[in-house]
Amino acid sequence: MTTSRKQTEEDTVFVEINGNPLAVEVMGPENAPAMIVHHGAPGLGSRAEPRRSFGPFSDRLRVVVFDARGSGESGDTGPFSHAQWVADVEAIRRHFDLGRIVMAGGSYGGFIAMEYALAHPENVAALVLRDTAANTDYDHLAVERARTTDRVRIPEWVIERIGTGRFTGNEEFREYWRAILPLYDHDYDPEAVERRVAQTSYHYKTHNEAFGVNMPAYDLTPRLHEITCPTLVTVGRHDWRTPVQASQAIADLVPGGELVVFEKSGHSPQLEEPELFQQVVRDFLTRAGVLDPRAGRP
Repeated sequence: MTTSRKQTEEDTVFVEINGNPLAVEVMGPENAPAMIVHHGAPGLGSRAEPRRSFGPFSDRLRVVVFDARGSGESGDTGPFSHAQWVADVEAIRRHFDLGRIVMAGGSYGGFIAMEYALAHPENVAALVLRDTAANTDYDHLAVERARTTDRVRIPEWVIERIGTGRFTGNEEFREYWRAILPLYDHDYDPEAVERRVAQTSYHYKTHNEAFGVNMPAYDLTPRLHEITCPTLVTVGRHDWRTPVQASQAIADLVPGGELVVFEKSGHSPQLEEPELFQQVVRDFLTRAGVLDPRAGRP
């Protein structure tokens, strides 16, 4: 592992991890228990969502959020594989000397969070998952929802590219994202969709490798029984992309896994029901022994 570091605005540091610069933000007390959060949507996602979602936990945790390799402001050196992304998480943990961590991830980031817990069980004090899946068994439901929704009309070419990794460039990728975004939230806001389209950094090659190469072979279900750390699985009731059934399957297969369904959320309960989400996570981390119950809630 090779690392270097420079300070930039907004407390972001660029850390060279395994030959690729990553944009990283560290929040919270230096000696507090640590949490690393992996964003979803490779090639579309960034640290902005986990910063907003998990930043409030920095009152009692050392929270690390970052743009994964091939996403956001981080470098585009491949490979964009699960093994590489897991290795990058471990390198971040070592670089900041975080010890045992809470590993958190949403959507595709949940795939990496589970794979990290399987690869480095000795380093994980607790696992927090959000709107994710352990295999592709439920992907057909997303296609069905996109085709039958009465919220907006989703073009057929967009439906045909869901989960395929068949984009020819960033312009096409951007139009796909604009077309599919109305399905993500419980309450549809066209203006919010346009803001998100404008704020997104597009890396179509990352997305193509993630969904065209990684996902056809993705299936963690035979190994979920190996995850023995306390595990919280959260999901929005109306999640079109990773439905409740996918989260239920994880909670059923992880020993002692806890499932919480957020009734007024789509794919992002951490943003759509933030106060409840934060309470649920804090209570879980207290039960898991990560947070000291004597310290109380802020």
